[in-house]
Amino acid sequence: MEIRFVVATRKSEDEFWSASQTGQSLKFLKIGKANVRLFPENTQGLPIIYNQAIKETIGKPVLLIFAHDDISILDFFWIRRILDGLERFKIIGVAGSTSRISFQPSWIFSALTIDQNNQVTFTREAPENLSGVVAHGSGYPPARLDIYGKAFQKVALLDGLLMAAKNQTFFENSLFFDERFMFDHYDLDLCRQAELLGLDIGTCLLSIIHSSTGNFKSDTFIASYKKYIDKWKD
Repeated sequence: MEIRFVVATRKSEDEFWSASQTGQSLKFLKIGKANVRLFPENTQGLPIIYNQAIKETIGKPVLLIFAHDDISILDFFWIRRILDGLERFKIIGVAGSTSRISFQPSWIFSALTIDQNNQVTFTREAPENLSGVVAHGSGYPPARLDIYGKAFQKVALLDGLLMAAKNQTFFENSLFFDERFMFDHYDLDLCRQAELLGLDIGTCLLSIIHSSTGNFKSDTFIASYKKYIDKWKD
């Protein structure tokens, strides 16, 4: 089975391979350009990019790995980790929540409130509901190691920094990313679609450094959250 990384970046192709964490990481792991579907200088929403990449694999078995451009994969046995996860789950990631409740804004937060002064406050998800491990920082050693909870377990929601699935999972279930979303909530939305289809999702054991900690209080995130709630009604 072919393995194909799908990565969208605002950088040029040369800048991606020379300066981005993901590009440098893929080069280090000897993952050639032929196994990377790169969308350089991208301004489109990730669902549009990801759906295009899925449809390009029609007619052959492909393991698709959707990755942000600011991660470093440190695991020499990365492919074994991903395959182990996909033996148990249909869609996998590296961090998520085993619980999903109404109006949840993110896998790592259980609630969002906006006061009369338009100040945004988040309630963090209970630790016992979290799964996975992700380091954060711009290089090695990372600035910190976030141990959310036991990995390799079934979850309800995944973080989209890295998600993997076999292309047949998408085709056999008519499952695609919802293109109404741009860069936020597409991951939660895909998880909810998978839930309705009866597809198990889970976390895998994979060592990753992520340079971003999220833009949760940004106007774009709040607008995306409202769009997400408008779709699902809870």
